Formats: sequence, structure tokens, C-alpha cells
Amino acid sequence: MMKRLKSLVLASVMVLGIGSAVSAGAAPVSVAKATATQKITYKGKVYTVPAKTDNIVIVGALEAFEDALVLNFKPKGAPTVGGEFPAMFSKITSGVKPIGEKMEPNLETILKLKPAVILSSTKFPAETNEKLAKIATTIPVSHISTDWMNNLKLLAALTGKQTESTQAILKYQSELKAAKAKLAPKFKDKKVVAVRIRVGNLFIYPQDVFFNRSLYADLGAAVPGEVLKAKAQQNISLEAFAAMNPDYLFVQFSADENTDNPKALEELQKNPIWKNLKAVKSGNVYVNIVDPLAQGGTAYSKFSFLEALMKTKLYTGK
Repeated sequence: MMKRLKSLVLASVMVLGIGSAVSAGAAPVSVAKATATQKITYKGKVYTVPAKTDNIVIVGALEAFEDALVLNFKPKGAPTVGGEFPAMFSKITSGVKPIGEKMEPNLETILKLKPAVILSSTKFPAETNEKLAKIATTIPVSHISTDWMNNLKLLAALTGKQTESTQAILKYQSELKAAKAKLAPKFKDKKVVAVRIRVGNLFIYPQDVFFNRSLYADLGAAVPGEVLKAKAQQNISLEAFAAMNPDYLFVQFSADENTDNPKALEELQKNPIWKNLKAVKSGNVYVNIVDPLAQGGTAYSKFSFLEALMKTKLYTGK
């Protein structure tokens, strides 16, 4: 009996000893999870990244910054506009490190943040993305609006927010169905155009850039010939724009993008040529119905644009 008791005590001591060794020397489960990886395929390229991380720095890609808004995700670092984070991102920028202007990232600042993943921009030249890739895994995020869903899913996969991503997409699809049923008939045989005023000039965009995807592919407006011909952001003179003579016009204007001519919109609205546009005369010009710095082709931009559009007289009839 005593022998058996001694054996049990010895076994208990051994178990306790093993338990202590595990606690002291072996990696806990949470660390093992943190070091796990996943493979993500984006735009035809495979990236090996952490299974889930919030250690992400956004560089240049305001598209990814907008996706962070949708998913309520706070990156470690992000780009500024005019030296500050735009007000539209205020919900997620507390404590976030500024890493330089949109197209002028500070590599030293980014390096100090030790990111696990860098979300850069397809607008960057190859050499910029190559420099960033030496710091951490770098994924250039597309600025083309046809990629909006893949962009959102990319950030969701990195951060473990797939449920939030799916819910947001389904909500948009439901709202879009109702909006298209009402707006597509109004847009039929009409010319619908979205423009941005930058450095005091008018710019139009290709059919899959800016808010054009929402207007044409989503809401059923016909694509004007001038938009079809545009290969990138294109400066258009007021005279050439008057020749387009849109029936419905959406204008985005930010003082941050017109620092040399902060009254560019006001001056445009006083111009007799502008006043003679069909959209102006019929009261169908919509200025900044969403934040003027919204990129247009992102999930956040599309969601915001649709919600704002459904509050206008174009939709409500009031």
C-alpha cells in the first residue's frame, strides 16, 4: 500500500514538473497562432502573410484606407493628404502613425513601424514597390473600381474580418437592386457624367475609374463616348465639356486638391458656359454628395455614393 502511495506521489510530482516545463519553456498557443501563415492570391499573385494581423501599414493606397473604414480596422500607419489624415478617416486614425503623403511615402518611418504587411498602390512606379518590398511583404492594391470587392476581401482576409466584409457586400447589393429599379429608367437616353475639379481644372475618368463604375455598370446609365475614350484621368476644357453637355452631373471638389485656386468651383459656377449646361439649367448638378476625397471606386465610396444618391431629389422626387 505504501509502495503504491509513493508511486502515486512520484507520478504527481512528475506531472507537475512537466507542466512547469511547458509553462516555462514551450511557446503558448497564442504565439503559435500569431506565427501561423496563410497564402493569399490577389491579382494573380500569391503572397505568404500572417494568418491574421493588425500590423499593417497602408502606403499610397487610399483605396485600402477606405476599405479599413468599412471594416472598422485601424492600421499601424497610413498616408496623409496635405500633411494630415483626411477628416473622413477620423473614426480609425487615432494613434495611427502618418507615413508621408499619398505619393511620397517616408521609407524610414515605415521601416521603424516594422509592419508585417504593406498595402501599397498600383499607382506607384515599380521601383517604389520594390523598395517597400524590402521592408515587408508588399501588396499593391488596385485603384481600378472593378476590383473593389477583391480589395475589400483582401483586407478582410489579412485581418480576419471576413464576416464583416460579406455583410457589407450583401447590404450594398440589396440597396443597389432597389436603387437601380428607380434610377435606371431616369438615366435612360440621358448623358450622366462624374467629374473632379483638381488644380483648378475639370477631369473626367475612364468608365471603370472614379464613380463611373457605380453610374454605368451598377445603375445602368449609358457610357458617354468621351468617357469611353479616356485612358486615365483626363483634363477636359470647359468648352469641350460643354460639348458633352450632360443631363446629370456629379461634381467632386476638395480645397485640398485646389490649394492654388481654392475658388475654382465658385468661379466655374459663375461662368456663362457652365450656366448653359443642360444639367445646370435643369437643377441636376450634385456637388460633393459624398466626401470630395473619396476615391470613387472603392467599397466605401460605392456604399456612401449609393446611400447619398438615394437621399437626393433624383431618387426621392422631392
